[in-house]
Amino acid sequence: MVSKVDNKKTGDLGELITANWLENKGYTILNLKYLKKYGEIDVVAQKDLTVHFIEVKTVSYETRQALEYAVTHETWRPEEQVHKKKQFQISKAIEAWLAEYRYTGDFQIDVAAVRIVPRETYATINFLDNVIFE
Repeated sequence: MVSKVDNKKTGDLGELITANWLENKGYTILNLKYLKKYGEIDVVAQKDLTVHFIEVKTVSYETRQALEYAVTHETWRPEEQVHKKKQFQISKAIEAWLAEYRYTGDFQIDVAAVRIVPRETYATINFLDNVIFE
């Protein structure tokens, strides 16, 4: 059984991997873990004139082979875990961020699905750009 501590470590690692990936793509990281009592934004980044609010979902595998099997057979898609309740929490946190920073420019919501194999120091990212919550 996976503990909450292990889940938190996995999530934190996924957020750091995502932040590094974004920086390599030319984004500037504005916040990691923007946290309010009613919601959290995992990564806030800016590229050009757009602020990106990024929800990171991370899953860990024992081996690269297990990760590749999951991807090719679509057995687990972490991006599908951005459910209605999570969408509401993210939306509330975005409203707070916009007000706190008095930001009135363009913004969008993205989702990063990170799959990691910690023992092999291996990760993949499926970056879903400009998602729309229903």
